[in-house]
Amino acid sequence: MKRGFFIGLSVIFFTCTSKSTDIKSEETKLINTSKAWSLTAQSNNIENILSYWADDAVVMSPGQPVYKGKQAIRRMIEYSKKIPGFQISWEPIKATVSESGDMAWLLETNKVSFIDSTGNRIFENNKAITVWRKDKEGNWKNVADIWNAEPRGR
Repeated sequence: MKRGFFIGLSVIFFTCTSKSTDIKSEETKLINTSKAWSLTAQSNNIENILSYWADDAVVMSPGQPVYKGKQAIRRMIEYSKKIPGFQISWEPIKATVSESGDMAWLLETNKVSFIDSTGNRIFENNKAITVWRKDKEGNWKNVADIWNAEPRGR
């Protein structure tokens, strides 16, 4: 009798304490976070741009070294802001959130442009995968950011 009571109590306890994740809601939040970040990237406020990355984030962009951690990513942002006419924007296409609701990834596209040494504006169209993790406050933070070029002519 006691054993059955404790099993029943355990089932009730775990049912009441486990929280269910609204995956669709989290996907929408993540897409909105990425869109807000893309708008923030248009500014010169490096702290705001940097705030979307986790402290241990990794960025891998075409032809560049791997940037590990916020200090390295800060240097990357500072450098990019010095490139004549540098602009970057992106658009999330699809979000996938884990069942636990604390990890996710986005399939995205991005556009980069800058002025080359002859004064011509160069445009790059890219495809990207970003990996996200929720922080202690429940905010989505980017932990891995990787992209490469779309084939020419697309």
